[in-house]
Amino acid sequence: MILATCRETLPGENRVSFIPEGIPALSKLGLEVVLESGAGEAAGFPDQAYRDRGARLESRGETLRQAQILCQLHPPAPEDIAQLSPGAVVLSLLYPLTRLPLVADMAKRGLTVFALDLLPRISRAQSMDVLSSQSTVAGYRAVVLAASSLPRFFPMLMTPAGTIPPARVFVIGAGVAGLQAIATARRLGAIVEAHDVRPVAKEQVESLGARFVGLEKEAETGEDSSGYAKAQSEEFLRRQRELIAAQCQKADVVITTALIPGKPAPTLIAKEAVERMRPGSVIVDLAAEQGGNCELTEPGQTVVRCGVTLYGLLNPSSALAPQASLFYSKNLQAFLSLLMKDGTLQIKTEDPIFGQTLVCRAGEIVHEGVRKAIEASPAGQAG
Repeated sequence: MILATCRETLPGENRVSFIPEGIPALSKLGLEVVLESGAGEAAGFPDQAYRDRGARLESRGETLRQAQILCQLHPPAPEDIAQLSPGAVVLSLLYPLTRLPLVADMAKRGLTVFALDLLPRISRAQSMDVLSSQSTVAGYRAVVLAASSLPRFFPMLMTPAGTIPPARVFVIGAGVAGLQAIATARRLGAIVEAHDVRPVAKEQVESLGARFVGLEKEAETGEDSSGYAKAQSEEFLRRQRELIAAQCQKADVVITTALIPGKPAPTLIAKEAVERMRPGSVIVDLAAEQGGNCELTEPGQTVVRCGVTLYGLLNPSSALAPQASLFYSKNLQAFLSLLMKDGTLQIKTEDPIFGQTLVCRAGEIVHEGVRKAIEASPAGQAG
């Protein structure tokens, strides 16, 4: 079977789905790898490196036409979907509940589509967990960016001219990105505090040397059955915002990572909280792609509000494209190793890894949540 990938067209995207070193392992699965010429250049992988490992380079149109399995970071655009053969398989980060028209287009084309962002949080899927691998990169990037922007040292310094206390970092959300941010900030010498709605996060935060900041009687149902944080009541959110505002007032750097799958990011930092922060402080909002955790976040922009520098980062993992691509390539290899048997596709929907990630199959929308969302949408009702 032909496994293909194309250059990503999203502005600012430098990553690539496969790195040259991963090609031999894919070949052992019975896959012939075809790439659009130049697909890996932005990530530091030239065409010749792929040729040396046995991959074929083609034009974009030819790559899409030949693809039996297309792997991308972002889902194909409508013009690319039109060039794929009916029956082709697409693997990408899809976020289908936020891209219902695109899902409908892929179904009409007769594609089989997997959304890698829907992988269940189970031990068997850890090697395939794209969200975790890319969040690791994002958490590190957020701290390095904040450290370079903050007009003071991160570590404590004792000098003949006086002692400089360490910077204070407050991390909101102790998922993979948040934990990586905590670990990186600690290594740079900062005092770190963190908050999460999930009680299980307390032990994880403290194991990294940070102080956990939580509400009394933290919600026992702060996470869903998949291990992700879920929406809370308005009263809980009010108390949470008050707690966060008090912590932000003491912090030099605030890094926010709080997301709820399929929904806009919760607004946890109000304008008033930013106004009370020290001038020169930095907020890095890793939830900007879903609207942001800070009321003043402008997705994709860096702004200064009330003397505070606020980064609305989009696609932060792309800033470290070689390593992020390495992780993504390994994740795809693990997923394909389970999907391919004796050189053919075997989609066993009784396996939760496939059952939860399969959105479309041979043109039919099979994911219950996505199908219901499309049926409830104006377009679906009109149809």
